[in-house]
Amino acid sequence: MKRLLAIMFTALVLTGCGYNDFQRLDEQSKAAWSEVLNQYQRRADLVPNIVATVKGEANFEQETLTRVIEARAKATSIQATPELINDPAAFNRFQQAQGELSSALSRLMVVSERYPQLQANQGFRDLRVTLEGTENRITVARNQYIKTVQDYNVLARSFPTNLTAKVFSYDPKPNFTVQNEAQISAPPRVDFSAPAPAAPAR
Repeated sequence: MKRLLAIMFTALVLTGCGYNDFQRLDEQSKAAWSEVLNQYQRRADLVPNIVATVKGEANFEQETLTRVIEARAKATSIQATPELINDPAAFNRFQQAQGELSSALSRLMVVSERYPQLQANQGFRDLRVTLEGTENRITVARNQYIKTVQDYNVLARSFPTNLTAKVFSYDPKPNFTVQNEAQISAPPRVDFSAPAPAAPAR
């Protein structure tokens, strides 16, 4: 009887101190992060096809292409595991790499406007639409992750649930920062005063 009462008391205490909420929000944050990773992978998978299509355009800016290729290589070299969301330093490296790929792709799309033949390429247009759709999915997935982690971190830092967090090592999770957002959303700097490349000879 005493053992049953002890179990009931323990369950009541854990429920009241937010233990169950930590479990729920931890699982939700993992699920949200998995969706973020899925969408980033979807974008990375598009890059080789985009690069191959752009390479077919004569005189295309090689520096822009190289930056995209290098940024993708850097972004995909980081092992994106579920545990990444519990390692602030690794999380930040991952986000910086993804931000560099976003910037490189954005510049490529702007530069591609200078090439009418490329814009007329149906394959390139389809890839561009797919990329835009993927970027939108990334935004939705990131926003869901941000909301879930915010709820989790508020619980981890508020009294009395912060006591539960300390006992069970529920540390606050890293989240996307304002600096990350600024880096990812900043438009690329392109010098439109430079002369457009000459059309290939026929």
